[in-house]
Amino acid sequence: MTVDEAYALCGRLAFTHYENFPVASRLLPRPMRKHVAAVYAYARTADDLADEGNVPVAVRHQRLDEWSRRLHASIAADTARAAPDWRDTLLDGAAAVNAPAIFLALGDTIRTCDLPITLFEDLVSAFRQDITVHRYASWTALFDYCRRSANPVGRLVLRIAGCHDTSLDDASDAVCTALQLTNFWQDLAIDWRRGRLYVPAEEHEAAGAALESLDRREWTSAWAATIARCAERTRALFDRGRVVADGVRGRLRWELRATWLGGMRVLDRLERSGYDVFRERPALGAADVPAIVWHSLRWQR
Repeated sequence: MTVDEAYALCGRLAFTHYENFPVASRLLPRPMRKHVAAVYAYARTADDLADEGNVPVAVRHQRLDEWSRRLHASIAADTARAAPDWRDTLLDGAAAVNAPAIFLALGDTIRTCDLPITLFEDLVSAFRQDITVHRYASWTALFDYCRRSANPVGRLVLRIAGCHDTSLDDASDAVCTALQLTNFWQDLAIDWRRGRLYVPAEEHEAAGAALESLDRREWTSAWAATIARCAERTRALFDRGRVVADGVRGRLRWELRATWLGGMRVLDRLERSGYDVFRERPALGAADVPAIVWHSLRWQR
């Protein structure tokens, strides 16, 4: 497999997964797309490894250990040579098939863009936490998770674009955390069926929202008030991070505008449904594209 073929596979992975934001889309400058796709493929596959609920916990940890080892090996690898031997991999399924290409492309991306390895390690640490931590007592704990599960991706996109600005990093962190939280609120019903709840206990307990209601798929006024409060806090993060779309140059700002608008659009849809996640999961589709494009063009600083 050549490096170009490896990047092409990462691009296909980026386009075949639903997200609330564009991934390596044509809005990005062409030179950036393959690098963003490689980062996404790495993160998406690692997240899936941690999320395989039918696989024993110990095996999932071992697979993430291998994922980390492959990450470090990919940095030192000479891409002119064939990819390392994967015959003894602990991975299986799609991860085993795609991993050689992912790390071939990612190693090239890390070296070409001089990306900090710590950001990739933060992602894996968050995915590893997902294996055993299924509830959060406080906003502080949840924000620490988002700091590692979401924020590194935004910072990596900025580094790929050649941006090294502390204020842009902070704004990107706010948007990435807001996107992660938005995903938690829209997927509350799905996560609950899988034994997870990302709404901080301090929030739903203060509103008197009973967990037993979720077991009965009963959407109460207390739960509506809880998610409304969570959405309000999420909107504040989007507002704080909005400036990142104006702080970058060229076509990247269009990708970041679409990302910001997509996240806010999901929150708007959630609000219109009365925050009833059992009745409807708010999501974006092709019909949302014209509105997002329109508002991107009308964007005000």
